Amino acid sequence: MANATWIRRHILSLADFLPVEYNTVLQTAASFREVLSRRTKKVPALQGHVVANLFFEPSTRTRSSFELAAKRLSADVLNFAPGTSSLSKGETILDTAKTYLAMGADIMVIRHREAGVPQAVASAMEEIGVQVGVFNAGDGQHEHPSQALLDLFTLCSVLDFENPRLELLKDKKIAIVGDILHSRVARSNIYSLIATGAEVHLAGPPTLVPKLFAEYFSTQSQTHGRAKEHATPLTPTNASSKQERLFVHWQIEPALEDADFVMTLRLQKERMTAHLLPSLREYHQLYGITSDRLKLCRGGVKILHPGPVNRGVEISSELMDDPELSLISQQVTSGVAVRMALLYLMGSGKVLNGHWS
Repeated sequence: MANATWIRRHILSLADFLPVEYNTVLQTAASFREVLSRRTKKVPALQGHVVANLFFEPSTRTRSSFELAAKRLSADVLNFAPGTSSLSKGETILDTAKTYLAMGADIMVIRHREAGVPQAVASAMEEIGVQVGVFNAGDGQHEHPSQALLDLFTLCSVLDFENPRLELLKDKKIAIVGDILHSRVARSNIYSLIATGAEVHLAGPPTLVPKLFAEYFSTQSQTHGRAKEHATPLTPTNASSKQERLFVHWQIEPALEDADFVMTLRLQKERMTAHLLPSLREYHQLYGITSDRLKLCRGGVKILHPGPVNRGVEISSELMDDPELSLISQQVTSGVAVRMALLYLMGSGKVLNGHWS
């Protein structure tokens, strides 16, 4: 083990993540990916620790991935099911969290349909004065840090499998296509990808990618090493300044042109009932990722999607199942290694030096 320490108790947002923190996560995840390739896929890294998965919102991929990651680290796992919980009897979310604290939880992984719930629980734990880490596994339309970190790990691993690191994505063009406005995945990915020095191009209908959306994010300006929020809105055309790294498009073609990677987002069908979209068919015609559209991208372009996928809407089935183009299965695999890394760093407070032996 290294003498270096991990000082972040909670992981609630990527807005203030430092480059050294991103690289620590990437390198630690690479070590645990090697563990997952062994016949014996379990290590005693968090033996004696208790991880509580408090998922107040339905989830399959994220909850299962966190549960498997915790078990691979030899932690004990407590799973919360809202449908059979005391919430139906009037118990508050904070009371639920305190109940799991009394059971010995060391880390709470929280997912909720309302933004700010993980932060509220973390603040309550701080007020009590307990050493419990809180991980945001997705809160409303705020953020989804672990998804963005596993996406980052997937991208960097494509460029250098043995040594994934932030600098590999510098000046790469990455297109994010779909419902940006309502996507917590997009928000976290924007923070992480801008930190790499990549160009991030957002594309979608004006109702789902309003131009003022971009003013909530940094354009690669740094203050004392931390990302600083930027209040200058971008127009839906390419900006000329080299300092600007975030771009908004209402047509898909400029976003895809010479792109190195394309990330599509799940389109929630309720957007149609809210009159934000005319139909899923028309959306696919205008913004769906197809073989013809990928001809605009650079050779060797790769496609990502956080899942679950609406086949034939965000992306054609042909591309989704193409192992030469799609990184979707790699994202799922990366998720376990990255969440192992995050739980390990939060639980142990230590940084791995080399591979886990």
